[in-house]
Amino acid sequence: MGKIAVAAITSLWVIPMSIIVNHIVPDPYMDEIFHVPQAQQYCNGNLRSWDPMITTPPGLYYLSLAHVASLFPGMLLMGATSQSFSEACSTSVLRSTNAVFAVLCGVLVFEIIRFLAPNLSDRKATLMALVMSLYPLHWFFTFLYYTDVASLTAFLAMYLACSRKRYFLSALFGALAICIRQTNVVWMLFVACSGVLDFTLDSPRQKQNEKVDQHSRHQSIDGKEATLRSNLRKRKPDNSTLDPFDRANSISSTEDTSGLVYDVYAVISTCWSMKWNLLVTFSPFIVVVVAFGIFIIWNGGIVLGAKEDHVVSPHFAQIMYFSLVSALFTAPLHFSVAQLRNILQELRQNRPLSLLLTLVALIAGFASVHFFSLAHPYLLADNRHYPFYLWRKIINAHWLMKYVLVPVYVYSWFSILSLLEKSRRKIWVLVYFLATCAVLAPTPLVEFRYYTIPFYIFMLQSCVRNSGCATWLLTGTIFVCVNVFTMGMFLFRPFKWSHEDGVQRFIW
Repeated sequence: MGKIAVAAITSLWVIPMSIIVNHIVPDPYMDEIFHVPQAQQYCNGNLRSWDPMITTPPGLYYLSLAHVASLFPGMLLMGATSQSFSEACSTSVLRSTNAVFAVLCGVLVFEIIRFLAPNLSDRKATLMALVMSLYPLHWFFTFLYYTDVASLTAFLAMYLACSRKRYFLSALFGALAICIRQTNVVWMLFVACSGVLDFTLDSPRQKQNEKVDQHSRHQSIDGKEATLRSNLRKRKPDNSTLDPFDRANSISSTEDTSGLVYDVYAVISTCWSMKWNLLVTFSPFIVVVVAFGIFIIWNGGIVLGAKEDHVVSPHFAQIMYFSLVSALFTAPLHFSVAQLRNILQELRQNRPLSLLLTLVALIAGFASVHFFSLAHPYLLADNRHYPFYLWRKIINAHWLMKYVLVPVYVYSWFSILSLLEKSRRKIWVLVYFLATCAVLAPTPLVEFRYYTIPFYIFMLQSCVRNSGCATWLLTGTIFVCVNVFTMGMFLFRPFKWSHEDGVQRFIW
């Protein structure tokens, strides 16, 4: 019943908002002026046509063809269109593709939550899925013809299939995700790595090794310590009642084998001993990656069109921006006394190493904003986006401001990683961090839309699912307030540029 409730409730805001947006903004806007005509060319059967200004692959257009084809018989019966299939590909119908994907996203999020936390009640899982469906970047672009919602849907389907160990199906969804947005190849590699970690660290061989290590340590201690450990073990919760990932965390947090070094060693040794099994099991992912590599060689780069405006550049400050934006969206989790206390307590546990890590993080943060903070021409010239005002009014308000924000960036990252470490192994958290950096660092343009997938991963995989309903309701309230303001500005506060005809609207 939970996923049906999620689909039904999500539809209650997707359908009326789609009608309102299509009524007030019936014509393609912003990037839609490229995507909509291109999709209409496909509807006309011109599959070889291509707008050189489009940077992403045609996956969304093929999905839209299937969507329109499913609606076409009903549209003919209702008289909503003539006998021409191409006329059915109007802007509103193409936008409805993302409306369908938004409902699917909610269902997929619910399914992932129930898989990760099978002991969670349907009611709370439904609440979490609905709140995540309101995430402002995802919610807003549900009503426009952009690639974001379809990209997230393909990623969530890929991740769910891999979590259920259906690797061939997961690789198929990964290929679809790449066909929608090519940077999703990084997230497919992340999903594959996550699958390898679960496959190796939870393998019978590795579990036996951990038991042997534990037995050896217990044999080496004296009688008094053995008695003390025995008493402590009696107080431990039964791991058999925990969620799959919480069980792994319970083992790693209570035994000496929880360190990153041990995890790396365990993964490498287990992978080597199971190398042929791993190659066969994860071969579908390898095939997709090889095919993508061939595409890059053939295309001469990862970007399809407008290559001069999307040159790969080292933009490490983007990694800092992501941490703060994500932390602000979930402020009740990160900027609370309890979370600050938890972080300080973690830093005190190994003070020399913690001080070193903090120092390295601060140095990296200052270096990122000083040497690798890029101001793309689109960012400086286009006042229709949030980043334009954040750059001018906050980051670039004073030459010191970007340095003042560095400790906040570092705290936000520490908070995100500390929450993830409570439910996942350290090596998994490291892979997540590296994947996020690989996606964000090469992008010269500050686009909050690029933060959606890493934000969803954080929300799904961290101990956030163990937070109380009040925290989720407060987070949902923040999302709703941001959505109401942004959509209100977009629909009801249009403006004009003196140097360009047409109406301009505020957008993410």
